[in-house]
Order: sequence, then C-alpha cells, then structure tokens
Amino acid sequence: MKRTELIENIFRKGSFLCVGLDTDVKKLPACLEGTPAERVIAFNKAIVDATAPYCVAYKPNIAFYESLGADGWTALAATVDYIRANYPDQFIIADAKRGDIGNTASLYARAFFETFDFDAVTLAPYMGEDSVKPFLAYEGKWSIVLALTSNASSSDFETIKDEHGTPLFENVIRRSRHWGTPVNTMYVVGATKAEKLTEIRAVAPRHFLLVPGVGAQGGSLEDVARYGMIDECGLLVNSSRGIIYASSGEDFAKAAENAAKVLSEQMRALLETYCAK
Repeated sequence: MKRTELIENIFRKGSFLCVGLDTDVKKLPACLEGTPAERVIAFNKAIVDATAPYCVAYKPNIAFYESLGADGWTALAATVDYIRANYPDQFIIADAKRGDIGNTASLYARAFFETFDFDAVTLAPYMGEDSVKPFLAYEGKWSIVLALTSNASSSDFETIKDEHGTPLFENVIRRSRHWGTPVNTMYVVGATKAEKLTEIRAVAPRHFLLVPGVGAQGGSLEDVARYGMIDECGLLVNSSRGIIYASSGEDFAKAAENAAKVLSEQMRALLETYCAK
C-alpha cells in the first residue's frame, strides 16, 4: 500500500487505529469449536468483521501463529486472505520482528511480502542496513524498524547514551532513515514513551510511527497525538488485548466492536485537533 493510500484511509475513516491480532488459542471463547486452527480463523474473521469500520490496519503477531506449528501458518494465511478479500483497504502488518542478513533476510522478505502478501514487517535493526535492505526492495511495501519499544527492559540498550549524549534509539533512527524513505519506512515507538516523541519527530519529522502500548499497557492516546502527530497524521496506534479480548463470552465480537469504536471516536477528535486537513 502506498503512503498516499494509507493517509487517505486515515482521513476518510477518521481513525488511525491498528488492531493487533494477538490471537492466543488458550484465550479463545469457549463458544468457538473445531481444531485450534479453525477456532483461530473463526475468531479472527469475527474480530475483523466487527472492527473493520473503525480501523485502518491489522497487525497479526506472528508468534501466536508460529506457536501452533503448521496449523498456525494455515490460520495466518487464512486470516490475511480474508482481510484482503473482504477489506482490501486495510493495511496489514506482520509483527515478526525479524533481523537477519543476506539470503536469510531476502527469504524473510519473500515470505511476508510474496507468500503472505503483507504490507509491512516489523524489523530489529541490530545487525544494521543489511538486515533491512532486502525488505526495502519491494515497491509498495514497508519496513517498520524497532526504535523505542514499550517493554520495561527497553532501557537495557535503547536509551544508553553515546559520548555525545545521544541515546541509542535516536542513533538508530538517524542512521536508518537514510536506508529508505518516509514512503517505505516506519518506526516503532511505544505509547508508554510518548514524551520521547518530540525527540523522535526532531529526527524523523515525516515518517509514520507504529505506536503500541495504548490500552492494556497504559499508554495515553492523547499524549501520543500531542507529541507525535503531523499534518498527515503520521501515526498508526495499535491496540491488541484491549480490543480482541474485551469479552471472553459469546459477545466477544460485539465487545471488540465497541472497544474499537470508542478508540476510533477519540482518534477522530484528535485528528480534528492536530491535523490541518
């Protein structure tokens, strides 16, 4: 998906919500029957049908599917195919956090961009440009580079400062922004680190930011918009557990719809406040 198309979808829907499909077979409602793969597929289809009017992106976390072995890959493929067939305007992210070089990186890129037809993949930049470049070779596809994550131990490395007082996450952005462009590269910045968005915008003023951590992790949507939004929005804010597990009963899809709608309405107001469109 092109950047212009993503921006158009955001303003048409009045939402920059990404729904994380972190589908744990152990948390699925008891009302869903069948094999693990069948239950995951049924759950995902119901969640997508319920939330599609209120979001612009879906982000399956690949670990939840890999944990099921071959059945998980079947469920993942079925989920992506269902979104493509029924909601073609949705931006689909493989939350895979891959980070390797050479032929391995090229094969990861082929897997997610050709075999599964994702729009974007999350990538760990520790091994440098070689680990990202193969993904950037695909026109219309996106590399989403980990920069400042929302986990508690992110400070082990990401905020360590060099001799100039520059934290590692900022150096990652400064270096990697030259590998691609704002039309094919995003950065992951956790909502729990919203106060750092001003610093990030100083070095990446036009890039989209994928922002997890709103909802169950306690990040503030208002703070994310205040510090990180640009005139073209420039944000995809992800919520996973707060939406897909809003209910564990037979009303799980309706509860997910309600949760997505609430966030979408908040986002519409923020777009009207902070964007010039």
